This record gives sequence, C-alpha cells and structure tokens, in this order.
Amino acid sequence: MRAAVSAFLGRYRGQTRIHTESDLRVFLRWCADHGLHPLAAVRVDIERYVRWLQDVRRYQPSTVSRRLSVVVGFYRVCVIDAILEHSPADYVRRPTVPAESPTLGPGHLQFEALITAARTSSNPNDFALVALLGLLGLRIFEACGSNIADLGEEHGHRVLRVRGKGGKVVLVPLPPAVARAIDRAVGERTSGPILRNTHARRMDRHAATRRLKHLATAFAELSASDLVCSGGGCRA
Repeated sequence: MRAAVSAFLGRYRGQTRIHTESDLRVFLRWCADHGLHPLAAVRVDIERYVRWLQDVRRYQPSTVSRRLSVVVGFYRVCVIDAILEHSPADYVRRPTVPAESPTLGPGHLQFEALITAARTSSNPNDFALVALLGLLGLRIFEACGSNIADLGEEHGHRVLRVRGKGGKVVLVPLPPAVARAIDRAVGERTSGPILRNTHARRMDRHAATRRLKHLATAFAELSASDLVCSGGGCRA
C-alpha cells in the first residue's frame, strides 16, 4: 500500500503534490474508518465514499469531483503498475459541476467589515490572511505557502516572492496595509511561514478556510451603523 501511494504521489510536485496528498488522505482515512483496505475496494465502495462526501461532509460538487478525481488517478496508477488488475473507480458516476460558479465574492461593504473583523481579531494571522487574499489578490495556497524568507526589497519597495501554479515565481509589491499585516503576523520571527495556525505550525488551506469562516461570522454580526461612509469610500 505504501508503495502504491508513493508511486501515485511521485507524479506530482510542489503545491500540487501537497493538495493531492491531502485529498488522497481523506479517502484513505475513510477506508480505515470503514474497515476497508483501499486495494480491496470495489466500485460500490467508491460510490459509498462519494455519497459520504455529498451527504455527510456536504461538500460542493466541485470539491467532490476533485476528490473523486484523485481517487480515480490513484487507482489508475495502481493498474499501470500492475498492483491491481482493474480500477474500482472506472465507472463511478461523477457529480455534475456547473460550468459557471454560482458563488459571488463579498461586496464592498462586506469586505470592509471582513477586513475590520480581521484587523481587530486577537489572532494576528487573521489580518495577514485577509490582506494577502483580499488586498494582494493571492490564491489561498500561495498565501499559505509564503515564507518570511520570501520577503525582501526591490528598488526601494517591499516585495513578496510568490510561488504560483506550475512553480512560477513572481515578485509582488506590498502595499503598506499588507506589509503592516504581515509584520504583525511575523512579529520577531526571522524564519518559517508567514501564516501560522493555532498550533504555531504552517497554516494550510483547510485552516485558512476555517479562519475565514470564523471571520465571516464575526463580520456578519457587525451592523451597518458600524460603517461610516463618506465620499466614494467607506471605512470601519
């Protein structure tokens, strides 16, 4: 089993490998919880896993489809490497994923409330997370993968070295608000990740999503009277 997992994950690099391993771990944990050896699974077991993702975990169709794709890929490699004769995931029905996402980003006032909730949070990582995502426009894996060593200066401007999809590296200038948020999260540390979870380890995308949901609950409790709007802008 260990060889099968290693052979599958060996096809990926960087953040893609990390995310793929995370999705595969969910399936392997589900198998362990149900007393099922992954290499003894049949099609109905994979169907049960998909229903568990949908009905118990209540994931969106896109998430279910992504995690099923990882399982399909894992078993395909098992067949290629002659570990299995047939893949139990070959004929599993995939959930229908809308061509266009129905999810809308936060409006102007909503984002103002979110950034206010993050700024006033007792957890300094909240403000840095929202600043990196909302003000700097990073993807969640780019924000979580950023290190203190990636901070620097170019032509008198503070910059962050960001590793994007495909391993592409770009230098992103830091607006003052983002730089302040990062400095607050980093504190006196000189190495390690910029964003940390509650256990003082690197924040992953799952922990980041939980923090954003926590902040969303906090900013939902802010009333419209807490926002002062003047001219063309609003401030908390």
